[in-house]
Amino acid sequence: MSNGSNRILDEFAKLMTDAAGAAQGVRREVETAFRGQAERILNSMDIVQREEFEAARDMALKAREENAKLSARIDALEARIADLTASADKSAAASGSRARK
Repeated sequence: MSNGSNRILDEFAKLMTDAAGAAQGVRREVETAFRGQAERILNSMDIVQREEFEAARDMALKAREENAKLSARIDALEARIADLTASADKSAAASGSRARK
């Protein structure tokens, strides 16, 4: 009789294994259908994809860095122009006072 109960347990275990495999198959099909439907909905809403967003973000960061470099360069050039203008004004003032003497 113990041989009969082992056989019943083996059959039950096989049935549970088959049921688990079938459940996984159904789960994969449901996930695939859900993803497809979600993708269709998102595409109809004109939502930006992650790759496009990250590419735009990288471009913005690069532009911001370039803007900071150009701003620093402009500040340096403006300071140089101010120094040259001040030197020219001093030279003109000095030559004007020498001409009056």
